[in-house]
Order: sequence, then structure tokens, then C-alpha cells
Amino acid sequence: MPQIIQDVGEKPLVLHSEVQTPLAALSELQRALVFAELSMISYNDEEEAARASTAIGFPEAKLLEHDGAQAIQFGNDHDCVIACRGTEPNEWNDVQADAKASLAVVGTFGKVHTGFNEEVEDLWPMLVDALQQNKRSLWFCGHSLGGAIATISAIRCELDASLPSPEELHTFGSPRVGCRRYVKNVGVKHFRWVHNNDIVTRVPPAWMGFRHCGDEVYLDRHGQIRQLKGVFRSRDRWRGLLQGLIKWKIDFLSDHSIHAYAGHIAKAADAEKSDTADDTTDLASYAGQ
Repeated sequence: MPQIIQDVGEKPLVLHSEVQTPLAALSELQRALVFAELSMISYNDEEEAARASTAIGFPEAKLLEHDGAQAIQFGNDHDCVIACRGTEPNEWNDVQADAKASLAVVGTFGKVHTGFNEEVEDLWPMLVDALQQNKRSLWFCGHSLGGAIATISAIRCELDASLPSPEELHTFGSPRVGCRRYVKNVGVKHFRWVHNNDIVTRVPPAWMGFRHCGDEVYLDRHGQIRQLKGVFRSRDRWRGLLQGLIKWKIDFLSDHSIHAYAGHIAKAADAEKSDTADDTTDLASYAGQ
């Protein structure tokens, strides 16, 4: 049964996860749902986020914030999840970070988006302090700008021997974060969720040298996990756009909603549970760059 947490943020949160075991014991799809819901919860203030995260099995919720860059450290006895907060149009720092579409050199690992990297720089001292004290399995997630911040942070953790390596990274509606060389050096297991016409997943443009990293998991216009490429992907996006216009919705924007991502993944997770077969959904079989 879904849990509805009232009066949180601008709309009630509909939550489906009930974590009672280590995240590693869940299927990939069940974990994806947890990370989508924690990414959604992260948009709320610390008190509201703690109330919602406790409802799904994460009683710890600590806000990490500096100069507008924000993440929430969620935790229970088994796991620590860093959920990076996404773009909020009212926050000038978020707008600035999105607008700085240039590439900056990062050591010998290539180039990364200047604005996104600056957001990580703001958070990094607090993240390092939190993670050096953490002895539990570490996971990263985030939506929109938060997906970019989570990606860069997870990569930094992987490359820093003094910090725990992330078990997995899930991003939802994330923009491109770096150049080809930078994303090729990523060793973190990364599922990058893309919902139909979500416009944020197409910026900054590839012609500026930006590339995506991780394995893409595509949700079609009906919210179903599909492996569609080329003309089939284009057809699905055009149909999604037309369906949106019929409902007086701008598909490029409505498909970016973290509520939509979480809702579609919840349906897929419910279908997996009700499946009579013993096999769980293998996200890697749907994934593609």
C-alpha cells in the first residue's frame, strides 16, 4: 500500500518503498525506487525530509548545505545514501550552476561542467567529513542538477582512497556532466534514468563537448522501461509530445518531474513483485549509452 505523507512541500508525497533489509539485498528496480523517492524527498526541508524518509526506512536525515548547494544524508543501520538536491528555479545559485555551460579541466581525468563542479566544491568539505565517519554501505542519487552533483561527487569518492567507494549511483533527469574522457573514467555502477522528452537530459549540448556517463535506462511515453533507439526512440518522443499537447502539457517539462519518475518506477517495481517468475528485472539489459 502506498504511503501518503501530507503537507510536505508543494504536493503530498506518495511513497511506495518499505526498506527493512540492506539495500544490496533488494533488486535493482527496488533500489531504483528507493533512490527516486529519496531524491524526491530531498527537495523538502530537513524536518519534513526526516518525516518522509523515516516512513520508508531511513530514520536519519541530515541536511548538508553551503552557499546554495544542498544534499541530504539519509541513513539507517545498514546504509548511507547521499541524495543531492536538484534545480530549484527560485534559487539563484541553481540557475547560475545550470547556466555555466563550459568545461573545466579536472586533473588528469578530463573536463567537467564548470557550474556543476563549483556546486560540488561548495559541498565537498561537508561531504568528506560525513563520509569519513560513515562505516555503512554508501550510495548516491539525485534528480536534475542534483543528478549532476551526485555523479561528480560519486566519482570523487571513487578516486579518493581515504573515502568509501560508492556501491551504486542512480540519477533521474540528469544533464550531461563532462567531456568524453571524463565520463569514460567513471567506474561507479551508474544507472541514468531518462523519461521520454525530459529536456534536461539533452543539455548541455553534445556539440559543446559534453557527454553523458553511466548506463541509460529509458522510460517511454507510457512510463514503461524500454530499450528504444534511433527512429523508434524518435517516434516515441514525438508521440509523447503530441499526447502532452492534447492534455495541455509541455512534455519537455512535465517529463522532468521527479514525481513522474518515482511513480513510473513504482509501477514497474510492483509489476516485478507480482510476477510469478523468480527472475527480477535486470536494468543492465535495458541500458544503453
